[in-house]
Amino acid sequence: MTHLDDRPGAVRVGGGPTDLSAVREIGDAVSAAHLFTYLVPETAEAAAGLGVTGRGPAYLAFRSAALGAVPWQVVLAAFYNFSPRAVRAMEGVWDAAPPGRWQAARFSAAGRAMRRVGVRLTAGHLAEARSLIDPVVAGADFAGKVLAAANASVALPADPLVALWQQITVAREWRGDAHLVVLADHGLGPCDCLVLHTAAGGLPVPVARATRRWDDREWAAATARLAARGWLDRDGVLTGSGRAARERIEAETDEHCAALWAPIGTAGARRLAELLAPITEAFTAAGTFRGIRPA
Repeated sequence: MTHLDDRPGAVRVGGGPTDLSAVREIGDAVSAAHLFTYLVPETAEAAAGLGVTGRGPAYLAFRSAALGAVPWQVVLAAFYNFSPRAVRAMEGVWDAAPPGRWQAARFSAAGRAMRRVGVRLTAGHLAEARSLIDPVVAGADFAGKVLAAANASVALPADPLVALWQQITVAREWRGDAHLVVLADHGLGPCDCLVLHTAAGGLPVPVARATRRWDDREWAAATARLAARGWLDRDGVLTGSGRAARERIEAETDEHCAALWAPIGTAGARRLAELLAPITEAFTAAGTFRGIRPA
């Protein structure tokens, strides 16, 4: 359990270059603190209240609501590692409810879930976390960062805990948008990057196959392409070269993200990661991430 110093101004931070190990640390922290929303029952209940019971369409609607009522093809482009058949299943979600209602329902579900599992962040911790993440979001360069920019345009809710979570979401999507550029630069297409991710233990194969809906032929073709590069062996197991390649991709993503965290620097990034840890810890203790690595 993380024990947070509750003294005002416990860490004095400033802008400047951010150590890449701190960039990785805060990247993992915001990803983990954001992830629960796609796994908790409150989210499924909120989607059902809007008339959508399918887990896939609900996920796509909640995550893309900040973009507005865009066609599924735009969501496919922004999400990258989903198959067209997976994303096309969201057709009709904006008829069930407009994006604004999806966004409001998402906020409500996130708040109820965090309080159900007992996220322990005092008013002082919330204020300090906002003092760190707000200048990061305000100073971000959103060029090419579609999902991050969309989330940054969403008005923050009145609930302080959920408002912090939305700022976390902007940072999480910024890193994700940056990661897609790196994947493309390495010639990793949508199915290829997912196969590599599962081989490295980032997501169980059954979960990846069920949610992204690549068929057997597509999955096998992606596996063969990675094997031809020496990144997987003939049984689809990650090789040493594949592990090194994946780490290069992550390191290049960190390099891209260093500019995002420059407003608060290394000390600020590490302090923010510490402040966000109770969110992940509470959901881990509640069993929300069972079988899934949160970061």
